[in-house]
Amino acid sequence: MSTLSAADIERELATLDGWTCQDRAIRKEFVFEDFPEAVLFVSALVPVAEAADHHPDIEIHYKRVLLTYTTHSAGGLTAKDFDGARAADVAAAQVPHLREFGDG
Repeated sequence: MSTLSAADIERELATLDGWTCQDRAIRKEFVFEDFPEAVLFVSALVPVAEAADHHPDIEIHYKRVLLTYTTHSAGGLTAKDFDGARAADVAAAQVPHLREFGDG
C-alpha cells in the first residue's frame, strides 16, 4: 500500500472532525465520563482493527483515550489510517456521554 501525498492527507483530514496530522501519523483524543467508558470504547475498536489487520497505537489516561494511526509498514499515512479513524469516530459515537477534548 502506498503512502498518501500531502494534498491527499489534507483532503482526508478535512472529512474528519478533531483529527490532526503530526509526524506521519494522525491523532485524536477522545474524552469519556469515566474509565469504564474509555475502556468500552477501546474494546469496540478491536473487531474493526482485527478485521482490517490495522491497529492504532492507543494510550488510555483514565477517561482520555489518545488514538494514533500510521501505517508502519508503508512508512507513513495510507487509506487504512483514515478508514481506522472513521471507524473510531463511529465507535466513539456509540459510547454514552462522549465529550470531545475541551468540551466541558
